[in-house]
This record gives sequence, structure tokens and C-alpha cells, in this order.
Amino acid sequence: MYDGHTRDQGTPYLEHPLAIITLFATEIRVSQVETLLVALLHDALEVVPESEALLVQHLGGRFADRLRGMTADHRLEQRPKGAGDATRWRFKQAALPPEELLVRLADRLHNLRDLAASLDVDRRRWFLQSLRDFYLPLADAARGLSPHLAAMHALLHAEYVRHQQEVRP
Repeated sequence: MYDGHTRDQGTPYLEHPLAIITLFATEIRVSQVETLLVALLHDALEVVPESEALLVQHLGGRFADRLRGMTADHRLEQRPKGAGDATRWRFKQAALPPEELLVRLADRLHNLRDLAASLDVDRRRWFLQSLRDFYLPLADAARGLSPHLAAMHALLHAEYVRHQQEVRP
């Protein structure tokens, strides 16, 4: 599904969902197979929008709907981000069920950990601001829903503190 696709840093895209699965297995202790499968495919509709039919065929409509719920509308519609899309995306994420929210927060955590590979200082600044303004409050509000979300909240907070303490040139 991710074959031939690369991330902003030039790394093979598959490394990103595999890193999230590793994070789940080693740091959060998530072992539910379906959650791991959602984590593996969480960006499939963003990276390869035409993969939806294949996902429905092999994993069912309910599974594909879960991925649609985790994908920004402008990505699903294959159009550039427009006015209001950022706000709609935040509302969409805030409404996710706990398992999907856990995957989204893990996605954010891995992206933050991977910021060092980005040469774009503005991107780093934007990620940290969105963490402070949206993702940390969202994780804080959700941490009582499950031990996994509580652990994710702690990891996101620690990552924020680590980045705040870094000295940038």
C-alpha cells in the first residue's frame, strides 16, 4: 500500500506506521490485533486514496470507515487544504473513538520524534505549537478513557518538554 511513497524527510513511508506499531508494542503495551492493523494502515487513504476499494474488499466497509474517520477531508477529496479545513480536522479528531484517537496521538508522537530529520524550522515550530494548543489538551481530556490513552498523554507531554528544552541554533 505504501510501496514507492516517501515521507517529507525522504524515508520510505512504510517506516512511519511500522514505528507506530513498535511504539505501541514497546511503550504503550497495545496488543489488540485490530488496533495494530489500524495503526499500520492509518495513513493509507491519505497516501493512496484509491486504496479504499482494496481496503473494503479485504478488511470490510467498517474498517475502511474507521480509516476515513481518521483522514482529513481534504485528503479524502484529493484537493489542497482550504479555508476551514484545519478547524474541521481538529473537530474530526476530537470526535474519534478512543482506539482511533490513540492511533492519531501515536501518529503525532512519532512525527514529533521524527522532527529532528526535518530541515524545515517552520515545520518544527508548527508541530510544537499544535501539540501545545491542541494535541496535549486533547490527550489530557482523553487520558481517563483507558490506560493506553493515559500512557500516550504522558509520552506526548514528555516529548513536548524535551523539545522545549532543546536549544535550537
